[in-house]
Amino acid sequence: MTKYVAKRILMSVLTLLLITFVLFVLIRIMPGNPFPVERMTADMILQKRAELGLDKPILEQFVNYMSMLLSGSFGNGTSLYNGAPIKPIMLKCLETSFRIGVLSILFGTAVGLTIGITAALNRGKFLDGLCTVVSILGVCIPSYVFMIFLQYFLSYKIPLFPYFFDPSQFLNSSIMPSLSLSLFSISAVARFTRNEMIEVMNSDYVKLAEAKGLYGFELMRRHVLRNALIPVVTVIAPLVVDLLTGAMVIEKIYGINGVGSLMVNAIAGDGVDYNYVLALGIVFSALYIGVMLVLDILYGIIDPRISLAKEAG
Repeated sequence: MTKYVAKRILMSVLTLLLITFVLFVLIRIMPGNPFPVERMTADMILQKRAELGLDKPILEQFVNYMSMLLSGSFGNGTSLYNGAPIKPIMLKCLETSFRIGVLSILFGTAVGLTIGITAALNRGKFLDGLCTVVSILGVCIPSYVFMIFLQYFLSYKIPLFPYFFDPSQFLNSSIMPSLSLSLFSISAVARFTRNEMIEVMNSDYVKLAEAKGLYGFELMRRHVLRNALIPVVTVIAPLVVDLLTGAMVIEKIYGINGVGSLMVNAIAGDGVDYNYVLALGIVFSALYIGVMLVLDILYGIIDPRISLAKEAG
């Protein structure tokens, strides 16, 4: 198990390094200007490029950028926030998106598992049909449409929650965006849980366990849930990154100053702030790789045969 984990960590680090290099090169060769050209002369732009080292060869720029990353800095912006350091602004936005994302993950996973298990245990009955309809609606309705629906009824008609995000009332303000973000995860987790549980319950080893007198919760815990959770964890993993890094449309509608809004501002400002786009791209990639690393380790915990097979291979 230790060898398996060490190998996965090494592969994750190398993957992140490769992604960082590709992102850096793509952003450097991208057409356009990272400065607000309307307020700068040609000489000012050349001077600014020289100050930031943008006139040097790409490989030299990449080495300098990696040295800066390893020192714990993402540099300064070029057009956003008057060129202020990126790290404190990005961390503040990440904190907001993370806190809302965690609520969405917990709610979406809990409700999705409950719906999926209920549907599987009542296969072919009314509850199964009802759970299936709920899952389909969750896929068909965009999260921002559901967000507007919640704003209309729970903020305008019945003033239970603030219409826009208020950091001073974080928990109260986070309920509606968290519900909106969790809509798709609820349906995805519910559908996969139902399908995997039904497949496992029809397997030969579960029927053998029933023939030996194992029923009810003990059968579910020892044989059904354990084997059905592996594909479900695979579905949850990428959803975790999406929810933790925020949703651009949701954050814009609700006025949340998160990483989704920060990315939109970096792209749609006076000049495309490539440094913010690059920093956020690296952070998003690191989060995704980190979640997939945890997923691989969870595979080995849920079913030790997986890690043993990979080590043997």
